[in-house]
Amino acid sequence: MFKSFLLLLLITFSQTAFSQIEQEINPPGYIKSISFQGQARESQLPILQLGQALILEFDALNGDEDDFYYKIEHFDYDWTPSQLMQSEFLSGIDNQRLKNYENSFNTYQIYSHYNLRIPNEQTRGLKVSGNYMIKIYNDLDELMFSRKFMIQENLANVGVSIKRARNVKEIDNMQTVDIIINSGNMQFNNPTQTVKTLIIQNNNLNTAIYNVPPQYTMGNELIYKYTNETLFEGGNEYFYFENKDIRGATSAIQFIELHELYSNYLFTNIPRFNKPYTYNPDINGAFLITALDTEKPAIEADYAWMHFSLLMDELPENQSVYVYGNFNNYVIEDATKMTFNSQRGVYEVPVILKQGFYNYKYVVVDNKTGALNESFISGSFWQTENDYKVLVYYRDLGARYDRIIGFGEGNSNTITN
Repeated sequence: MFKSFLLLLLITFSQTAFSQIEQEINPPGYIKSISFQGQARESQLPILQLGQALILEFDALNGDEDDFYYKIEHFDYDWTPSQLMQSEFLSGIDNQRLKNYENSFNTYQIYSHYNLRIPNEQTRGLKVSGNYMIKIYNDLDELMFSRKFMIQENLANVGVSIKRARNVKEIDNMQTVDIIINSGNMQFNNPTQTVKTLIIQNNNLNTAIYNVPPQYTMGNELIYKYTNETLFEGGNEYFYFENKDIRGATSAIQFIELHELYSNYLFTNIPRFNKPYTYNPDINGAFLITALDTEKPAIEADYAWMHFSLLMDELPENQSVYVYGNFNNYVIEDATKMTFNSQRGVYEVPVILKQGFYNYKYVVVDNKTGALNESFISGSFWQTENDYKVLVYYRDLGARYDRIIGFGEGNSNTITN
């Protein structure tokens, strides 16, 4: 009996010790326009209130009407698997086929548009708050892609305000996030250990700030007013283009060609790191699928080759330039890697995208370390308008998973010194 107990303890410890942090898997080249959204119909990182519906949409450009299946998993704050069994966080069953899909209509690019809504007949809902990931498989049980999302309970009030950096050296190019968490009717036990925060700029988890403890406590409030721990680069406003009329030039599109698909050539952009800050309204890296003279843009919007170009001297061999934005989940991949055209003196790359309104920027990546520099080309300014979201996680003493008990938002358009 004692040996069995020791064996069980060893297995449990081994599973805990070797739990790996879960990373999102990028889709293959023929899966495009992944739009993962909540009831607000945002094409952004979904942060839902417990009980709200979740919607996942994407296109498969192979024209084969493939069968896809979905699975849902629950994770702790650090994106390691939680201890909960599936029946504890999911009502119903997953590993079901995506039944709702339509084929494109009147487009040069043939594709199938898939739509998954949760709850549905098989998956009736998600029971608890926390970190989740949805995984999409093909009929051979091969993982096609995965996406993170969060569910929160809205039990604590989260105040978010954006300030200029308190560090004088960074005051011209950084923004800091101040947070006040009011526990309301909840009683935080040992909040420095049980309360964790996640601070997200422009829905980009790659640059999010984790593991910032409360600076001090005042009554039932947790106060975060750090000098360095909650600093973000202000960055710059995103470039944008709109091609809802795929055959018409706009203020961003210089000219158009038609081969097998339309090619839209954007006006060449220039670096702005050495230019004064200029306000230019954007949607903070997001994208929106839209097309003129269509009733259902989801299946009637076409795909086009968008030709990006950047007027800049060639960088050393150990550095590369990429197009960057929410259109591909802020991923650094070969499809968005730019090549230097020595005859024109520009970096350029064609990217196939669905008609719509897109934000994008150019970033530099160190080929050896993988370090990403968002401000090398765009510059970084304290005045830049950015969205911020703060999630508050809580695991009470003896609890088995990390709950998300609060959610707050702030925008730097009201930034103060």
